Amino acid sequence: MDDMMPLMTRATERTSGLVAAVREEQFGSPTPCAKFDVKELINHLEWVAEMFESLARKGPRLEQGPYAGDFPERAERTLAAWSRREAWEGTSPDMGMPMTALAHMYLIDLIVHGWDLARATGQQYEPEPEAVSRALDFTDRMVEMGRQRGVFGPPVAVPDDAPAFDRLLGLIGRDPAWTP
Repeated sequence: MDDMMPLMTRATERTSGLVAAVREEQFGSPTPCAKFDVKELINHLEWVAEMFESLARKGPRLEQGPYAGDFPERAERTLAAWSRREAWEGTSPDMGMPMTALAHMYLIDLIVHGWDLARATGQQYEPEPEAVSRALDFTDRMVEMGRQRGVFGPPVAVPDDAPAFDRLLGLIGRDPAWTP
């Protein structure tokens, strides 16, 4: 908890800032995440925040609701739920995974979807190197399960000496060179 909460907090703050800067006329724009346009991506982020708040409280995995336009508020509640020591203990009753694994999954969602949103809307985005390192390490170990569950796409080839974030993006199926 002590090393992950600061990473989760800063990734959440960065992504919240990106969401807040999106203009309504950008909602229909494509994103590097092929199944979402900008509005759908923000709606997905709202669901991610709500779901991981529930999971931190040992609650159920939730279904995605309609777009509400309140990602920053939901994300704050998520961080509040994860700031409790008991959130990190044991295994998620609903997901059957260690709580620390779920925290890493949240971090990956915020980092990667932050990049998706920034690319789609022309914003600057530089994820924290330590967060990228943690996300890449976790993803390396979980990528096949993620692909089997439809969370990650087929890998995109990137050079072995590419920056860590480009390797993370390629590993989960994003093209680091994507442009709208």
